[in-house]
Amino acid sequence: MIALTVGEVADAAGGTAIAVDPAAPVAGVTVDSRGATAGCMFVATRGERVDGHDFAEQAVADGAVVVLADHELLSADGDALPCVVVDDSVAGLGRLAAWVRRERLTCSVVGITGSSGKTSTKDLVAQVLGGLGPTVSAVGSFNTEVGLPLTILSADEATRFLVLEMGMRGEGHIDYLTRLARPDVAAVVNVGSAHLGMLGSREAIASAKGEIVRALDPSGIAVLNGDDPLVRAMSETTSARVLSFGEGSACDIRATDVRLDDLARPSFTLSDSSSGAALPVTLQFSGEHYVSNALAAAAIAVALGANLEQVADGLRAAEPASRWRMEIRVAPGGYTVVNDAYNANPESMRAALKTLAAMAAGRRTWAVLGEMRELGDASVEEHDAIGRLAVRLDISRLVCVGEGTRVMHLGASNEGSWGEESIHVPDVDSAIALLRGSLRPDDVVLVKASRSIGLERVAEALLETDATVATVGGADS
Repeated sequence: MIALTVGEVADAAGGTAIAVDPAAPVAGVTVDSRGATAGCMFVATRGERVDGHDFAEQAVADGAVVVLADHELLSADGDALPCVVVDDSVAGLGRLAAWVRRERLTCSVVGITGSSGKTSTKDLVAQVLGGLGPTVSAVGSFNTEVGLPLTILSADEATRFLVLEMGMRGEGHIDYLTRLARPDVAAVVNVGSAHLGMLGSREAIASAKGEIVRALDPSGIAVLNGDDPLVRAMSETTSARVLSFGEGSACDIRATDVRLDDLARPSFTLSDSSSGAALPVTLQFSGEHYVSNALAAAAIAVALGANLEQVADGLRAAEPASRWRMEIRVAPGGYTVVNDAYNANPESMRAALKTLAAMAAGRRTWAVLGEMRELGDASVEEHDAIGRLAVRLDISRLVCVGEGTRVMHLGASNEGSWGEESIHVPDVDSAIALLRGSLRPDDVVLVKASRSIGLERVAEALLETDATVATVGGADS
């Protein structure tokens, strides 16, 4: 973190320091009172279930030098707690991060968004750029109006590259994050069906995602998926230079000769049209969709001055860095568990099923699927399509978990599944019981659903044992 004083925090955040020395140094920032350490600033945010202000006194007792709050705070004894009081703690955190980005950081900033794969792309970019200099990137999916400022504030004077992921809940959200981050390079991985229930159409989603490139300065670089028509069209909305990636012949950074091994890990030839260079790459991630993520990472690195050899070396060495994104593990029982339970939308669900099918190699395959949320009026159609796709891909067993997947089960049945090829169970516990009584060595089990479903419990239950679990590889969508 850049060295700051409480007084500087107050000025940048637009607040007033109370019961604290303005010259006191701030040695870190946290929004979780349990993570408060000596000299840090605790940001008291209001959530749906808890109010961070209620934990401020404990954070101070654990060493926080100051609390960023939306009102003055008193201890249980009636003493004033050390605070910087702002109109809104989240907005104040954003103003502080924007000031640090503008006034104190000299690093190159990368912003990444997309309907699926943005976290995996962020992880790939961070690992590739990490070979070129000190790199800071978001932890997991720190892509909100809280997570993104925290990532900015974790950079310091030595940081050369700052890699930020930008999520979206609606129109104007990415524009806000972009104004905080002011990226030098902005990438759009894809536009899919996530948030259809909120925005109504893929075109509206594209418009909201496109805020990241419309905000670029003319000196910036927009990295766009040339294989996605809605993303490709964003080139007409930005004054920045455009660098495209994809498998199409017109793309600047391109993959050809794509093939998969028995764990569905892609190999391909990576080429750069500007230099004419072409190099072989094999990824340590499972799923053909990872080719697009890798190409996005490659284009971002090239935009920041890396040569193709540096990029290829970085991609070959990159490993999964975020949890529950196609984590592939072999259980002591001999079956393989593919945990992709972090999130789901129609595009990522299709990619995961295709990866499962590619891993079969004569083995029984199980797709344990939960509901895809936020699809609005498209929910019935999309769940029906996923059920049908599982049958067409010849997945051995489809287990549909929860009320929201009844249409998926019906779609599989209508497509031609028979007997118990497709089964609907009411909840996670029922799915666990079914699998524990049915799995055989060498089976491959995919677990995937929207985050709120909590389907990771299935994967964790299948791997529960005192014996060592061997990590095989991983992927994400």
